[in-house]
Amino acid sequence: MDNNFLYNMRIATFNANSVRSRLPIILEWLKENSPDILCIQETKAVDSDFPVLDITSAGYKVFYKGEKSYNGVAILCKDKPDAVEFGFSDTGQKDETRLAYVKLGKLNVINTYVPQGRELDHAMYQYKLKWFKRLKQYFAEKFKPTDLVVWVGDLNVAPLAIDIHNAEKQAEHVCYHVDVRKALADTLSWGFTDVFRKHHPEAGQYTYYDYRTIDAVGRKMGWRVDHILATKPLADKSTDSFIDIKPRLKEKPSDHTFLVADFKM
Repeated sequence: MDNNFLYNMRIATFNANSVRSRLPIILEWLKENSPDILCIQETKAVDSDFPVLDITSAGYKVFYKGEKSYNGVAILCKDKPDAVEFGFSDTGQKDETRLAYVKLGKLNVINTYVPQGRELDHAMYQYKLKWFKRLKQYFAEKFKPTDLVVWVGDLNVAPLAIDIHNAEKQAEHVCYHVDVRKALADTLSWGFTDVFRKHHPEAGQYTYYDYRTIDAVGRKMGWRVDHILATKPLADKSTDSFIDIKPRLKEKPSDHTFLVADFKM
């Protein structure tokens, strides 16, 4: 066997805002883009209602945990994983419908739907800040920064001013407040690189467009809150990353769209 043989791997993330409502968009996107791994958040479906057959018929193994009308995560893989886990392993709330993990050979994939936080004075905002601390500890206990680790999902944080169309007005927003950006930065400091920003340092690149904003996509009124983050050994293998805006323009879309990263493994 040639140990120098390289192959392409495509990893994507998508907040579906209901996997059943967005199933036609997901199946079409899988057919057109053929990712090796697709991580989905906000599936909003109890496990018995998850569209397993449709996804397996598209050529993917699928692993999921959900609840009715809220939360829910899923990981779709072309290959069979060596391990699958859901939720935290500490003494806090397990949050199985917000955190999923699969191991594929040397590659470790973590899919998260981070709490949104609601309002700055709401208990869920403090829970969100603690969630990032727990996640950093989770990474420290399970992996090393030298491992091949990719952390993806809707993190409900825009890290920089260039990640929002009107950052100057969002200082008190739970997805841009200074404290939540510090919490994300601290978790990233464990050893993660923002793969999208590695390839696209320019402003105006968004993954989320509010339904309530008329022609939000056309007016470029969005946020970048969905992310693909990788440890340095994996980020070094990345060859491209991009936001596919087309699904957001389809009939009955999610308010988010697909974020993709390509790697030469």
